[in-house]
Amino acid sequence: MGVVPVVDDGAFRLRESNTIVRYLAGKHGRADLYPTELEARATTEAWMDWAATDFAIGMRPVFQGLVVKNPAYASMVDGGSKDWTAQMRVLEQHLAAAGPYVMGRHFTIGDIPVGLIVNRWFAINFQKPDFKAVSAYYDRLTERSGYRAHGRNGTP
Repeated sequence: MGVVPVVDDGAFRLRESNTIVRYLAGKHGRADLYPTELEARATTEAWMDWAATDFAIGMRPVFQGLVVKNPAYASMVDGGSKDWTAQMRVLEQHLAAAGPYVMGRHFTIGDIPVGLIVNRWFAINFQKPDFKAVSAYYDRLTERSGYRAHGRNGTP
């Protein structure tokens, strides 16, 4: 389909970031990252889907307008930042009540897409409120070498 990322696993090719993450965790039997218990698995996947939809909706015009400098998004930055802030507040309340990770005590694949959008929140310069639980989450994710390499690596 001409998109990235893509995983080429022998004769099997797969696209879509979250699907790739699910596939790799399942292939390698990483129940610590991708729970096998049905409700925990569904909730983990719900966080991934939220990151790809509601959480990303406001982020996109802010990123496109302020980082990519796409003029088509210039008038959407303010609205996008309001939407993004509202969703960031959802994450703040969740982490404060049930954290330290989106699934509670342990890092899961649900934290991967959420964490990448959180990185953009902190990496893009625009006016935003302080969210203490999200800040602590960001620092906690940074303790992971993979997140330092692919998330909090100086790029939004």
